[in-house]
Amino acid sequence: MGGPGWLSGCFAAVMLTVAVYCAGRLLAARWRRRPTELDTDGAHVVMGVAMAGMLVSGLRILPAGMWTGVFAAGAAWFGWLTLKARRAATATSPWRCLHAAPHLVECVAMVYMFLLLPTSASASAAAAVKGAAAGMNAMTISPNESRLSFLPLLLALFLLGYVVWLGDRLTGPAPAPASGACSGVAGYGQGPQKLAPRCAVLCKIAMGITMGYMLVLML
Repeated sequence: MGGPGWLSGCFAAVMLTVAVYCAGRLLAARWRRRPTELDTDGAHVVMGVAMAGMLVSGLRILPAGMWTGVFAAGAAWFGWLTLKARRAATATSPWRCLHAAPHLVECVAMVYMFLLLPTSASASAAAAVKGAAAGMNAMTISPNESRLSFLPLLLALFLLGYVVWLGDRLTGPAPAPASGACSGVAGYGQGPQKLAPRCAVLCKIAMGITMGYMLVLML
């Protein structure tokens, strides 16, 4: 499998931008005392860095095994939030993710991609020869792994639907802000006014599109 090096480089730059911005959101939320989804922003910081490293081999900072553990823990967290949301009818904290299921899928997709990321010396050498964007291009699927080749398609389709849903929420009319209610994107929580809700949605859209692209490369 392969992909244009310039396109992978562009996606890597977008992911690093998202990671830096989400890190800034965590600091700004504390400084300005305005709520943000701490777990979502934190997850997007590590996802952005990890995905940039998969797209551009020179940007890798941790081995695949460590990243797999990080995102497995993330999947457990968002899975717990998803189950909790299904059982409880009350509103969740404005400082936690309001829609955990998509982020659970993102973490599962990251674990899947890192499990298939080549770690042999020959694959690393080939990636270095092919250039900066060879990280994802060097990924191959063995015959045993081909039995799960439908999984990246399902994950990519889910993320595409999530991006479309986010885009609809982003472009739809915003509700009139009530007293103490958050303004901005419809359906993104009630309570104190959230920190830059539309920018947060744009980060989620960029993350979903990039992850979908990476999953399509694995087909």
